[in-house]
Amino acid sequence: MDTGNVNSSSSSNKNRSRGPLQEHLLQRRNSRENLDRFIPNRSAMDFDYANYMLTGGMKGKENPDVCSSPSSEAYRKLLAETFNMNRTRILAFRNKPPTPAEAIPNEFMSAAHQVKSAKPRRHIPQTSEKTLDAPDILDDYYLNLLDWGSRNVLSIALGDTVYLWDASDGTTSELVTIDEESGPVTSVKWAPDGRHIAVGLNNSEVQLWDTTANRLLRTMKGGHRSRVGALDWNNHILSTGGMDGQIINNDVRVRAHIVETYEGHHQEVCGLKWSASGQQLASGGNDNLLHIWDRSVASSSAPTQWLHRLEEHTAAVKALAWCPFQGNLLASGGGGGDGCIKFWNTHTGACLNSVNTGSQVCALLWNKNERELLSSHGFTHNQLTLWKYPSMVKIAELTGHTSRVLFMAQSPDGCTVASAAGDETLRFWNVFGEPEVAKPAPKTSSEPFSHVNRIR
Repeated sequence: MDTGNVNSSSSSNKNRSRGPLQEHLLQRRNSRENLDRFIPNRSAMDFDYANYMLTGGMKGKENPDVCSSPSSEAYRKLLAETFNMNRTRILAFRNKPPTPAEAIPNEFMSAAHQVKSAKPRRHIPQTSEKTLDAPDILDDYYLNLLDWGSRNVLSIALGDTVYLWDASDGTTSELVTIDEESGPVTSVKWAPDGRHIAVGLNNSEVQLWDTTANRLLRTMKGGHRSRVGALDWNNHILSTGGMDGQIINNDVRVRAHIVETYEGHHQEVCGLKWSASGQQLASGGNDNLLHIWDRSVASSSAPTQWLHRLEEHTAAVKALAWCPFQGNLLASGGGGGDGCIKFWNTHTGACLNSVNTGSQVCALLWNKNERELLSSHGFTHNQLTLWKYPSMVKIAELTGHTSRVLFMAQSPDGCTVASAAGDETLRFWNVFGEPEVAKPAPKTSSEPFSHVNRIR
């Protein structure tokens, strides 16, 4: 009993020190019969022959020097053949003894030693694949003048005019030119359907356009007291941020469009981004503040209290980007006096990491297919920087703009990025790789009731 306890204890200790795969294989081996003991099959044994071989049958072989006549040797061989005495084995087994089982099968060992084929490194072009002129674009850090819709049409505000550029065929059209009293255009944002677009104006109004019919649907007034520089959609709710520090949620379906008001910023709101779930809104302002608002605690009768007020930035917070693969992860970028990209857990309000980029952070975009983050910058290099997340190691720096890169937008497939700068150029970068090819749908079986599980 003591020996058994010691063996089982040592065996369990070994199992705990191994990895899960090895532990599973060892347990399966112990569940079978002990493979180092071979039990003779008595029914297949000839005990008389065994006794003869053990007592006298081996004497001649043990003493090879003893001489015997040729005739007696021939007689002995004939007698052995007649009585089936040429056997050399004494013990008989029913089956051939199995080969010992290995703790780790050969196929696993060979797979473990094989070098894992490395994923081919993606080529990132260092120059823009296309450059378009963008005359009269406002060199204003606090505005948002560029957006790319879900129908692959890019919108850009140049002075008092909003232009649409269709990426599928390269055609350009003019949507609207605002009169000088109302303009210039201070923000543009596509609705999720890629058909409707919101246009924020310098006179505090917001227009809603149907781009298919090229028709103005409505003008929302009375919410803000000064220009509207930040916009974002949450289904049918359009959130607007103004120079007055207010954030207003507008239900574009109803006449009385103002449904919620968020008050927390003391200066201009220059960044607005809804999370993918539509539950949290991030807002950044010229007061160096970053707020997280939760839709579940919103109130239509009184200004809503923020969920988190984050004060770690030391300059205006315009660049905001929600992580596509982790819903509560937000990246934010600070202006010229800060130059940091910070990462936040928006559930707890904790700052997870901060990276000093050394220059003004104007915009941020996540790669939808890889764990990468793209940032655009101002002084002194006016570059786009691609970072590996979470290590924040620089993968590439893209240069070409000669002024600060104020605006960025991402194509619907997530691969191409458009950037607009104060140098009055619009550049397109193939920074996030080629779009993934959709896998073909599995072939449907022609067998009737193939969707029903078979009965065993």
